[in-house]
Formats: sequence, structure tokens, C-alpha cells
Amino acid sequence: MASMECTAAIGGLRLSTPHAPLLPPPRIRSMSSSCGSGTGLFASTRLSNATRFPSIQLRATSSSEDTSSSVQGEDILADLKQKWDALDNKSTVLLYGGGAIVAIWISSIVVSAVNSVPLLPKIMELVGLGYSGWFVYRYLLFKESRKELVSDIEALKQKITGPE
Repeated sequence: MASMECTAAIGGLRLSTPHAPLLPPPRIRSMSSSCGSGTGLFASTRLSNATRFPSIQLRATSSSEDTSSSVQGEDILADLKQKWDALDNKSTVLLYGGGAIVAIWISSIVVSAVNSVPLLPKIMELVGLGYSGWFVYRYLLFKESRKELVSDIEALKQKITGPE
């Protein structure tokens, strides 16, 4: 018994499977296929209840596979491993990372508690809108104030990173 391969296109995926052409196929609607004469896997025929089928394995592949993303992922992992190996105080980094996760978790609890109070979320939205309006007026609207904001950000970066 000779086997052949059928392919079917669904959306952007191409499905293919090897099968024996003499097996009665299942009924599948609205699918384009490259099987021949109607005796393949995706032909439209009715099945009786007594017919049994062997298991059919399908393989889905994308028509436009991009390997650059996997290469970038490998580069990022290699870079992170190199930076991790270069660290002297790994326990401090782990402690700060754990503290950041705990802080995010606690802030999530606080935000959900505030969100459950009936009028408080709307009041907080108004406060945020008012602060955003003040910030735009104070730092972004005029050229001199934008220069002041940039100098303030540079001074903060110098405090954090230290002198070069």
C-alpha cells in the first residue's frame, strides 16, 4: 500500500500528514487541501458509525518561519549569563530582586483594596488627572521648563550612577 502526503491550509498554517489513500477519510468542511482525487484525508465523504480509523498525526508548520528571533533570544541569554557571572555580590542582587517582587505583590494588594472602596477609585483618577495636567503645564509646555526637566533628570542620573 503506497502512502502519500496531504497538506491543508488553515489560516496561515500548513497542516500535513502522511496517510494511506485507501482509508475512508473523515468529513471536514471549509478547508483547502492539496490531496488528489477525493480519497485523501480531507475529502468530503460521509462516514458510517462502524468505520474505525487509525490515529492520524498532524504536523503544523508556519509558512513564514523566522529564525532571527531564536538567534536574538540566544544572544540575550548569553549576554545575561555573562553579566551574571561578572557580578561580585550575587546575594545582594537576589535580595534586591526578592524585595522588588515582594514590594510589587504588596502594592498589588493595596491597589485592589483601594479599588474595592466605592468612590475612591474615581477620586484617585481625578487626583491623577490633576497631577498630570500640572506636570504638563510645569515641565512640558514651555521650552525653558523642558530644559529644566532635562537638567533635573541628568542630576538624578548622576546621583544614582555616581561620578564617571
